[in-house]
Amino acid sequence: MPVTVLLVDDEPLVRAGLRAVLEAQPDIEVVGEAADGAAVIPLVRELRPDVVAMDVRMPLLDGIEATRAVLRTVTDPPKIVVITTFENDEYVYEALRAGADGFLLKRARPAEIVHAVRLVAEGESLLFPAAVRELAGAHGRQRGNPDARAALERAALTGREEEVLRLMARGLSNAEIAARLVVGTETVKSHVSSLLAKLGARDRTQAVITAYESGFVAPG
Repeated sequence: MPVTVLLVDDEPLVRAGLRAVLEAQPDIEVVGEAADGAAVIPLVRELRPDVVAMDVRMPLLDGIEATRAVLRTVTDPPKIVVITTFENDEYVYEALRAGADGFLLKRARPAEIVHAVRLVAEGESLLFPAAVRELAGAHGRQRGNPDARAALERAALTGREEEVLRLMARGLSNAEIAARLVVGTETVKSHVSSLLAKLGARDRTQAVITAYESGFVAPG
């Protein structure tokens, strides 16, 4: 089955460019488009895309609020990638904190766009981990977040789960973590599922944001 994608951007040329890049791939299908975040929820419910590629800044409802709305109201929500012009943007970091699974630059090369959609759909690795670290450092007011610290304390992660979380924050995939820890991939998947549940995180991106904001992992 192809990875299905909904494109949300107020610039028709951006949507057309993304559609051309993604539909050139045999394993990706663009199932719909919208010009504003306000249209996302009904389209997600109708089309059930695997991934929503959404502009972070739009006139009526921006990508941050649209992400929150989708995750709050849609059962089994899609993965969300926010699209931005500038990577070191507080809007992008807020979108990640709101629940987005990653971000993509509008100037990204076609291969990077395709890779981002596939990676987010698979959910087994962090998208652009170095950039996430830079965002966590640049917006340092979020570090030392008491809610994040409390979430980590409540989670009471095991030593092995803490190792896995640190490696996740460095961007390692499940297979790479398994090789580093000399365990099976299924064992790593089990640890990831357990630590996500303990942290109350929707996915590994949210777990890594919590790790940075709690001070468990230092940016940089």
